[in-house]
Amino acid sequence: MHDLLTRLGFDAPRTLFSARTAVAVCIAFLLAWGLGLEHPQWAGMTVWAAAQPLRGQLLEKSLFRLLGTISGTAVGILLVLGMQVHPAILVAGLAAWVGACTAIGNLQRGFVAYATVLAGYTAAMVALLDTGHPDQVLALGADRLATVLTGVLTASLVGLLWTPAANGADLRATIAELLADLLEHVAQGRRAAHGASEADAALLARIAALDDALEPHGAGHPRARARTRAARSLLLSAMSLLFTGPAVPRPATAAALSKAAQALRHGNAGRAAQALTPGLQALPPEAEAHANLTALQAALSGWATAPDAAVPDGDAAAGYPVIPHRDRPGATQAGLRAGGTLLLFGLLWMLTGWTALGYMLLGLSVMTSLFSTFENPAGMMRFVFLGQCLGVLGALVIRWLVWPWAGTELQQVLMVLPFILLGPLLVGHRRTVAVAFDYNMVMLLLLHPGLPLTGSFGASLASGAAVVAAPLAAFGAYRWVFPASARRRSAALIRAMLEDIAAIAAAPGAVARPLHWRARMYHRLLRLLRLTQHSAPLRAEALASAEALMELGRAVTLCHRLMADEGLDPGARRAVSLALARSRALVQRPERVAGAYDRLARRLGGETGALMARTARALQALPIPDGGPDRRTA
Repeated sequence: MHDLLTRLGFDAPRTLFSARTAVAVCIAFLLAWGLGLEHPQWAGMTVWAAAQPLRGQLLEKSLFRLLGTISGTAVGILLVLGMQVHPAILVAGLAAWVGACTAIGNLQRGFVAYATVLAGYTAAMVALLDTGHPDQVLALGADRLATVLTGVLTASLVGLLWTPAANGADLRATIAELLADLLEHVAQGRRAAHGASEADAALLARIAALDDALEPHGAGHPRARARTRAARSLLLSAMSLLFTGPAVPRPATAAALSKAAQALRHGNAGRAAQALTPGLQALPPEAEAHANLTALQAALSGWATAPDAAVPDGDAAAGYPVIPHRDRPGATQAGLRAGGTLLLFGLLWMLTGWTALGYMLLGLSVMTSLFSTFENPAGMMRFVFLGQCLGVLGALVIRWLVWPWAGTELQQVLMVLPFILLGPLLVGHRRTVAVAFDYNMVMLLLLHPGLPLTGSFGASLASGAAVVAAPLAAFGAYRWVFPASARRRSAALIRAMLEDIAAIAAAPGAVARPLHWRARMYHRLLRLLRLTQHSAPLRAEALASAEALMELGRAVTLCHRLMADEGLDPGARRAVSLALARSRALVQRPERVAGAYDRLARRLGGETGALMARTARALQALPIPDGGPDRRTA
């Protein structure tokens, strides 16, 4: 069976998973109808949305979906009540709520972000589709909650029968193999003297991929999150060795790294940590390599006991701290885009009174919020549009060709089930997987079992047209309102790194916490590598930028130490002060920074001057992204 599905173009595991999910959708649909809920098909939609391939993900997403639905329903009820005062309160309030949820969701991660965004468009679902019955709004809200709860419980109970737990052993083996390769790479001195080599780039790409793969393994339990944090700290600590000179380590250090790599290949992280001790003893305590190797040793020890111990936030002794990237300017833009788009089309809905526009606004609330977290949301809209067209077609076929043969509501529900069971075929095939989710969701959205059948074909067609217009309008918003693309997101990340260095230049206390600013830089670089993985020029630019900024970070921290040296001669002190001042204005006046470090290199000379000269050369080749001068990212 597996081989047959593969030959036909199906992904067998994905097809079987979606088939089990479709069965759960059918059960939820029947159960919600049996309970007498207003929109029983929405329980099926909830199952499609909550389904996850791993047990921890399933439980955590179901919980956060319920929490997001409760908060969104409460706001939706308030908006409908406000509409009785004036329709503009509904339109403006919905735009503000969805915009705020979108902005906040873009600053969060995982299922917390999903719940926040869900709260935004759940309010739209409550407020837009039944505005003709404001007197029943409380009953409507209770019905929505019961519908979602039915879907969540069905997805959880049915999913738990088949959904496996995350395979932590395989992940640990993959991490250990990567670490062993990295340690041997550094031990053998294969790093490039200046800039990242192809081997460095390949290792960094593997680290970035593993950082993404860790996310599902942190769901479902506090201990799982502790293991994930320990693994992330370990990856960041190992990554630091690729940005530490010299390219060829001392013999004792190289031997220690090789022994640690051998221990990791045998699956013994604790022994690998112990093997690093002679290498540490061979390095000067003040050296950056010593700090990085100390962090790696601590992270390995923590990872060896990760099932029972967490890595405390901000504790340098436990390895590199995990400081996730948060793009505040990008989140603000996403919120303004979502809120502004809804406000524009909401005013059109209010002025025209066209009922079908409610479906378009509902679609827009999803398209402009949920997809804002994707790397290329404008590109996704093409697949969303095609999937929704298929969903509308399926709903029209059921409503006008199938349901006329039904004599009872139960028969209507049963007649929908074969169309639900077509979903796994779309999900499983490589040519249709991109459009499958929207087919499954939109088909159910547009169906409302009930007898006698009312309405006209023209009205059904108009509702379908309004639904498929949403991704077209969202495409325009993503294309022309704060355009989101891999290149722009990459530029935002590089700009965030520039702002980090400028902040370090303005804060002498950063010298005492070098692991923190480096950890933030490393995590931004991992995000940058994931964004640029399909573009060799963008990836090369990202690595060059990271190398240059790490050199600048070292130079800035050294300048702070020089300023604290009372024996520094006045001329050198003025040159150091100028370099720090120019670094603080790095984002506004980047072209002046390289010259300041070039002059400082000539003034200082020796090994310190060589570092300043390398910094000046790196800055001259650094690509500076466009943008305003005051865009803070943290």
